[in-house]
Order: sequence, then structure tokens, then C-alpha cells
Amino acid sequence: MATFPALQPYIDRGLLLALLHQDALVEATTALGPHRWDVDMQAGTLTFASESDPARTLTTKAQLVASIAPGPRSILWGWAHPQGHAEGSVAGLRRQGEKDDVRELREAELPLPETVNASDGDALAAIAHELGQTATGILGAGPYYSAPVEGGTRIVFLLDAPLPELTLATTVIKLPRLLSTGLFRDARTSVWGLATAKGWTFRWSDDQYLGADLSDGSSSAHLTFNAQGQITGVQASASA
Repeated sequence: MATFPALQPYIDRGLLLALLHQDALVEATTALGPHRWDVDMQAGTLTFASESDPARTLTTKAQLVASIAPGPRSILWGWAHPQGHAEGSVAGLRRQGEKDDVRELREAELPLPETVNASDGDALAAIAHELGQTATGILGAGPYYSAPVEGGTRIVFLLDAPLPELTLATTVIKLPRLLSTGLFRDARTSVWGLATAKGWTFRWSDDQYLGADLSDGSSSAHLTFNAQGQITGVQASASA
């Protein structure tokens, strides 16, 4: 369960899309070799640059999703941050919170639960991933990027990166590896969330929601699920 249980439905919806986006970002930055990142908050960009050849870069548009500060033990949403974008796409998180009456989304600052060790960088990194996945689930966008900054604060950015277009064929190839991570609480919802965000054709094949047919216009796939919402089979084919 998520650190903030009210965010779990959005994480479930966005998890597969988020992992696919993150996988593509890792592939792109790995191609740079050892690299560093720099953010220009005023320009709204985040740039990855090769350490051996600084001329080799990957520049993305970036919006602050949230910052997680160990000192005050709180999360500040990007739309409320002095260096954030109050009316950017991340403001959609606040609007979703208002629509669904979810306090954790509509309030500017959230206290960390008492169970969270704020001095544990891994714990803050895990929360950062949850916030990034929440943003993906609500906005259907990504990838996100999380990193520590001075003072132990953790920041999460939503990126608009020049990455290859995500296809159903790529999804089917990567799906077994992503499922093996054990991160999926409800893979069925994640598949639906992915198809909805990408505008792919999606149809449940039975009244029990134990099967679904997807198509992106180039490839098609049939997925089967068990009663717990986990994927039990995948059949894919390329269209003419």
C-alpha cells in the first residue's frame, strides 16, 4: 500500500505507463554513459549531459511535481512551490484532488506519516516514486525524474522528453520483465490506464473483466487476468 493510501488508485492506474516511461528514459540516459543532470527552473528544462563529452546531452522540458523535505518532514506539491508552475500541467493534480475530494492532492503541503524515517534517503526515494506514479496516473504523462538535492531534500520532476513513441509492441516485449518487479498491486487497472492515456483501442472481452483486447493501430494484443487483477496471459500480433 502507498505511503498515502488515498493516492493508491492513481498509482495503480499509472504504474505500467510510468514504468515504461522510466525504462525509456533509462535507455536514453544510459546511451550518454556516465552523466550529470542540471535543471533550469526559470526555463523549465532539465538536461542530462555526458561527463566524458558534455556536448552530448538530452534536454527535456520539466515541471516540478513535488519536493520532499526531511527537516520539516513534509511534501510540498509543485503547484504550490515558489519555483513551481501554479498553472502548469502539474496543477491538474490539485484539480483532480478537488474533483475527487482527496485532501492529499488538494492541500499544498502534506506532513510525512510518523512511520516514515525522514533521514532515510531510500524511504524518501520510495515516496518520490509514488508521487511520480501518481502524477502519471492522473495526467497520463511522463517520464518523471527524482533526485536528491542539498540538505537531503528529494525532488520529483515531470518531464516532456524526446523519447521514442511508446507502442503496444514495445509494451508487450517489456511487460514480463516489468511484471517481475512485483510492484503491481492491480495490473488490470494499470493496463486500462496505459491504454486510456495513450488513446489506444481498449475493450473488455467479458463481463467479469478477465480479458481485454488492445490495439494501437499497428499491433494488437489480448490479455487475460485472474480475479485479483494480475495478468495471466498475453497474446499479441502485428496488424497488416
